[in-house]
Amino acid sequence: MSKTELLSKLLQGLDESAPRRATLEAYSRGEQPLAFLAPEAKQAIGGRFARMSTNVCRIAVNALSERLRVSGFRSASVDVKSLWADWLRCDMDQLAPLGHREALTLGEGYVIVWADAQGRPQVSIESPAQVAVIRDPASRVVVAAVKRWNTPTSTEATLFEPDTVTRYSAPTTGATITGYRSTEVLPNPYGVVPVVPLRNSDRLLGPALSEMDDLMPLVDGMNKLLADLMVASEYSGRPRRWATGIELEEVDVLDENGEPTGETIAVNPIPETNRTMINESPDGKFGQLDAADLDSYEAAMRVLQAQVSAVSGLPPHYLGAHGDQPASADAMRAAEASLTAKAEARQQVFGRTWEQVARLMVATRTGQDPNTVDVSVTWADPATRSMAQEADAVVKLHASGLLPASYALKKLGYADDEIEAIREARQAETTPTTEGVSA
Repeated sequence: MSKTELLSKLLQGLDESAPRRATLEAYSRGEQPLAFLAPEAKQAIGGRFARMSTNVCRIAVNALSERLRVSGFRSASVDVKSLWADWLRCDMDQLAPLGHREALTLGEGYVIVWADAQGRPQVSIESPAQVAVIRDPASRVVVAAVKRWNTPTSTEATLFEPDTVTRYSAPTTGATITGYRSTEVLPNPYGVVPVVPLRNSDRLLGPALSEMDDLMPLVDGMNKLLADLMVASEYSGRPRRWATGIELEEVDVLDENGEPTGETIAVNPIPETNRTMINESPDGKFGQLDAADLDSYEAAMRVLQAQVSAVSGLPPHYLGAHGDQPASADAMRAAEASLTAKAEARQQVFGRTWEQVARLMVATRTGQDPNTVDVSVTWADPATRSMAQEADAVVKLHASGLLPASYALKKLGYADDEIEAIREARQAETTPTTEGVSA
């Protein structure tokens, strides 16, 4: 396959997934259209509740991504201190969570590793709206990748292959798969494609999955109930007043220019906003109808909240469902057990990506073949615990001799550079000084 054919195939795959990304983006922002509504109901509602939505999808993504925190790397043959310094210099402590959210929301994100002008590792988080890859069907290794973006006057694309990196440019914005010309060809020193997919899936084959896929129909149902609740509270939630013995007023019908058309209509002489009603008829009566009972909407919402909790692992207090008594810390941790287990599973899925990224970063520094670099990633504990409880448990394990000080600090969530700084500070405090000692 020629480079032009390979570029076209990659760009075509990038465009084919655009409709699904647009749907997922709308649900992520809570801007999806109302569903499960009859045409008559949509016509009655009009545009008043176009944004009536509960954005449970974003809650599910954020609740999971905030538990995915890379805390360091381990290796017997790699200088992990320098590797962690490069990680922080590339702002990956802040950008890695962004990559997790992209993958959890859209099913897939990407990481590109290259060298900057000084030869240091340069890492960037990429969106699936701009990057696509092709995998070897036998080994599932990435064999080609493309990144496409627009400038004010052109469309740029970069084709990554194991041996070369080719840059293309089209003279118009919004170019799809044609109109590109090669502008530069660079050698690829890694020998592998430096684009690493951050894929969210618990299956070996098949498409990448969004954490919102199973939630979207449930969220549509919740939004429909909220819209129904708002309509019911507007039209029947308040007691409706009635009166007898009052003559209706005749009002002229105006045309679009505000001129009378010669027709009249009968209207209520007592506006809805009037707090005092006057009836001149001695036989006139006033009264009101009972307001509609809206408790049925609350019961229906609780059913859907239970389904959302079962599907997503979100505990009830994440969905605003609280009991009469505040839950204890132990009860909240028990309720979050499913979410914690889900976060641990995602750590295993995303861990392979960050290990490959670390191999490419080491290869950038040392010139090694990234396939020969042995490094693994470490994660912060995804469970929710108070600082006092965590510190108490770790101190007991350290005091019993089961945990060394460095590992105890890592259990408390300290990064490798922070542990090194703590070790140096303790050594400085315990080193005896000769200041003030005379012969």
